Amino acid sequence: MLQREKIEQAIGILRELNVDAWLLYARETSEINEPAWGLVAPAGVVWPAAIILTAKGERFAITGKYDDAAFRDSGLYNDVLIYTQGISDTLRSLLSELDPQSIGINFSKSNVAADGLTYGMFLQLHEHLSGTPYAERLQSADAIVSRVRGRKTASEAQRIRAAIETTVKLFAEVTPLVKVGASERDLYDFMQRRVAELGLGYAWEQAGNPIVNSGPASAVGHGPPTTNIRVEVGHAVHMDFGIKQDEYCSDLQRMWYVRRLGETSAPAALRKALDAVAKTIHEGARVLKPGVEGWRVDQRAREVITGAGYPEYQHAFGHQLGRTAHDGSTLLGPRWARYVDTPYGIVEAGQVYTLELGVVTDAGMVALEEDVIVTDGGCEFLEEPQTKWWVV
Repeated sequence: MLQREKIEQAIGILRELNVDAWLLYARETSEINEPAWGLVAPAGVVWPAAIILTAKGERFAITGKYDDAAFRDSGLYNDVLIYTQGISDTLRSLLSELDPQSIGINFSKSNVAADGLTYGMFLQLHEHLSGTPYAERLQSADAIVSRVRGRKTASEAQRIRAAIETTVKLFAEVTPLVKVGASERDLYDFMQRRVAELGLGYAWEQAGNPIVNSGPASAVGHGPPTTNIRVEVGHAVHMDFGIKQDEYCSDLQRMWYVRRLGETSAPAALRKALDAVAKTIHEGARVLKPGVEGWRVDQRAREVITGAGYPEYQHAFGHQLGRTAHDGSTLLGPRWARYVDTPYGIVEAGQVYTLELGVVTDAGMVALEEDVIVTDGGCEFLEEPQTKWWVV
């Protein structure tokens, strides 16, 4: 079971960070997502519930009556404690027994994946612990979650690889439909239909997945595809697409060129643009290795693309990938205020990143995105990178 792997990993990380316990506290998980919950819990909950893991290797769950069955049956915990009227007494008693001197809880100013404790639940937790020393021992679990979420186990990496493989196959399926007269919406509808037929999910919101752009009139960004913009000869056709398969995601961007009569390849200006984007991705990948701060990878990518004569892209060069399209903490991004502390995070082996950027041309957006996993000595591409136009 994946959760067993992640619990064992989390316990090791607590020891590494010298934190005594990690406390996850959540309720109504179908309504309010606690991003770290699924990593260490076999099911969601309705009533307030807590999971406590300790550096000593102890693991406990506290659930309301009727939420407990999946937790007991999982065999993941030393004990599953059940309450009926309120969680407070059970939680206080367990903490008194374990007596952790430091307790990580899920709040963070910069890491969305570590900010799952709502403010209301934060206030509840303080009320439950009022009069005990444990309220003063709470601290951000950002460092814990970043590592647990970022360091992919072998089975997690296998699931990501499988999702990417499916995505590559779907790009191949849509290629014959990239032809004169097809609308952006036609290509979007085909990919969504195949996702439904295969019983897959989406790496980000379904309404904007995939992003499809054809030609220079198409809006760059996260907007939905249109029915009025249709593929024409000379168009650069761009697609940004990611699926969720077996709880893990892919996130790739691919390019087609719709040739004019007599053309056998894309024009020189478009070949130059795609070459620059692909080179930037590969040069950024050369810098991506354990121990490097995320912003340094982004900085190298900016040097390469501007050195080729193109303007800087206005976003991060790469983000982590896993249970969601934007997964984990460390970002391969510039030191901009909007990214808070994430560009200063340290790259670690086992993390999976996207590497992406684009440039605007007279034929439309030219952008690529690849997925890589960090190894002990660098990184490995998880699919065959696109380096040439797909000419149709």
